[in-house]
Order: sequence, then C-alpha cells, then structure tokens
Amino acid sequence: MAELINCPSCGGLFIKNRLRDTCDNCFKEEEKMYETVYQFLRKRENRAASMERVVEVTGVSEDLIHKWVRKRRLHPTHFPNMGYPCDKCGTIIPNGKLCNDCSHELSSDLKQFEAQEEWKRRQKELHQKTYLSSKSHD
Repeated sequence: MAELINCPSCGGLFIKNRLRDTCDNCFKEEEKMYETVYQFLRKRENRAASMERVVEVTGVSEDLIHKWVRKRRLHPTHFPNMGYPCDKCGTIIPNGKLCNDCSHELSSDLKQFEAQEEWKRRQKELHQKTYLSSKSHD
C-alpha cells in the first residue's frame, strides 16, 4: 500500500512506492545524475575509478552512488571500486548488509549466545529435583 510522505531530498509531498523513494522531480534529477555517472564509468579507462574520482568528475554525491550500488544499478563486478558502507562498521562492501568481519563477529556472538542458553538449560535441568514420596499406611 502506498503512503504519503515528504521527499527526503526536497521536502515535497509524494506517494511513496516500492520503486521510488523520492518525489517525481527529484527522481528525474537522480536519473540525470545516474546517467552522468554511468556514462563516466562505461568508458573502459574509468571502470576502475575510485569513488572519490567519480564524485570529483561527475559532481554526484557519494551517498547517491552508494544508493545505486546497494540497489544493484551499478554492479561492483563491472566497477570494482564501487560499493556502499557496511550497516554496522561503515567499511565499503560490494554486496549484502555486513562486511565479512562484522558477519563473522555476529556469527560468533550468536554461537556464544546459543552455548550460554544451552548451559542455562542444562543447569536448570540439574537443579530441578523430582521428589517422589511414598507413604506407607500401616
């Protein structure tokens, strides 16, 4: 379902949908900027350009380029120096949400948590006492 929100770029109202996260005017401007960046990167000599170089030559913000890489409009397989920040530490990555280090750290933390939960479960089982009583009636 579409929702009415303010455009994050210009503040104007628009109906957000899954394809666009800005108003029509800002979307058109972003498309022009995308074409500028894409035309620059399409040239063989620019394919391995650094993010700083792309920003310098095209005048397009790094955040907007990150957005296009995240949305897979610019593929790091074609442009090896393009990426976006890891959601946790900010290291530039070509895909996913976390860099390898943060992913391993999260995995390690999860294994540690599971081990602690298992230990707590075992301790609870050991401390539970079942009392059986038998009364003999004489």
